Amino acid sequence: MQQEEFISTTRAAEILGLNRTQVFRLIKAGKIPATRIGRNFAIKMSDLGVMAGKPNHKDRQAVAQTVKRVLEEYGDVIRQLGEE
Repeated sequence: MQQEEFISTTRAAEILGLNRTQVFRLIKAGKIPATRIGRNFAIKMSDLGVMAGKPNHKDRQAVAQTVKRVLEEYGDVIRQLGEE
């Protein structure tokens, strides 16, 4: 079983290109889930991935299903446009 990696608010700020104050505001607003440990917060890397623009497994599945549906409905049109 793989252990979940946690990061600090400082590291989260570096990854997101924000300052620590902005990360704290996002935590308070509920946009970044975090666990309070004493006076500090720990953030799961997997939770931060969505904020950093990395799709999670659920998002990738939704995109794959949408692409499949579009190709089923409009595949011929897309191929014709590709030939032009």
